[in-house]
Amino acid sequence: MAGGKHILGKGNSKRTFGTAKVGDRGQIVIPKEARDLFQIRPGDTLLIIGEENKGLIVSRPELLRDLADEIFESDR
Repeated sequence: MAGGKHILGKGNSKRTFGTAKVGDRGQIVIPKEARDLFQIRPGDTLLIIGEENKGLIVSRPELLRDLADEIFESDR
């Protein structure tokens, strides 16, 4: 069974995993349930992107590359 709490009205694919405090060195700990669900392991690279008024997105770089590929393929 997948971890995290379901977000009301958002279906099974959208979850919340709690909060993370920012340490003195600017680091956060991704909750274990989220690391397990998304198979995030020590040494993995994550992409951090953001918009000043809307917040941050943390993602595997290949997911956004795959999305970009889909967008550009649909133009052909």
